[in-house]
Amino acid sequence: MTKPVEVTDATFEETVLKADLPTLVDFWAVWCLPCKKIAPIVDEIAAEYQGTLQVTKLDVDNNTQTALQYGVMSIPTLIVFKNGEAVERIVGLKSKADLLSEIVPHLAKPQAGP
Repeated sequence: MTKPVEVTDATFEETVLKADLPTLVDFWAVWCLPCKKIAPIVDEIAAEYQGTLQVTKLDVDNNTQTALQYGVMSIPTLIVFKNGEAVERIVGLKSKADLLSEIVPHLAKPQAGP
């Protein structure tokens, strides 16, 4: 089972902005209760969408530069990046269905056969 990849200020550009796949970044902190509640959902999404979505986590307490750069003011904040650009922002604790309704439209569509 694929787990989210930990990213830092130092690895964010290479891992997220230069990624071949759309990438979900979970901005979180150890002390954040809603972050702990959403974590298993993010883990499930990482496993279920392996190969079509890269899922990462960034601890905002240890990586303030990236959190500030993307205006993360409350957590959990999840941002979908595609081709190096932030294309979707989800703030707060949401259900898996609500998360997927905002993430899935940004995934590559399978090509139709001839």
